[in-house]
Amino acid sequence: MLAFLKARAPGADGKPDPAKVKAFSEANPETLNQAKFVAQRPLPGSFVGTTYWGVHAFPATNAKGDVRFIKFKVVPVDGEVTLTDEEAKDKPAGFLVEELEKRIAAGTARFHVLAVPDRPGDPTMDVTIRWPDEDSRETVVLGTIDITSLEQNASCDETVFDPSILADGIGIPPDEIFAARSAAYRVSFSKRRE
Repeated sequence: MLAFLKARAPGADGKPDPAKVKAFSEANPETLNQAKFVAQRPLPGSFVGTTYWGVHAFPATNAKGDVRFIKFKVVPVDGEVTLTDEEAKDKPAGFLVEELEKRIAAGTARFHVLAVPDRPGDPTMDVTIRWPDEDSRETVVLGTIDITSLEQNASCDETVFDPSILADGIGIPPDEIFAARSAAYRVSFSKRRE
């Protein structure tokens, strides 16, 4: 991660050096996986019409004490809403927030929270690798999120998101990236308060 950030550090002109970024990307092709994933998908047309994928594998323990890794997936109840490149050109700035506000008013800002269970051999320590057939695997419905209002930005700045606060039966992922997140979010919170 440190090398990733150093390769993208702005130079004297305030921009990253394209040659450094290219050299880093060629030496570390796994760092391009997310960009490739996003580029292969249509543009989102709604915050509430987009599927959100977790990248960490969480150890989940059932009532019998059996442990299995899961990834979280949050899917729109009313299905995906996407745009073509041409449609996106005609959208005004802020249209996603306006669309979200309309959905909240209509009571249609809803998501299903799903667990995607692992299979033998799935990578659980490397968040840059998606599981084989992750898009089409069977899932377990964990619940539904109903968004009923928007918070002001200031209220978000007053809280710390700590990803290690988990529901009973869900353990902390063993990967190094997750281990760094709680500390990084606390630093971010303290910087926002300055």
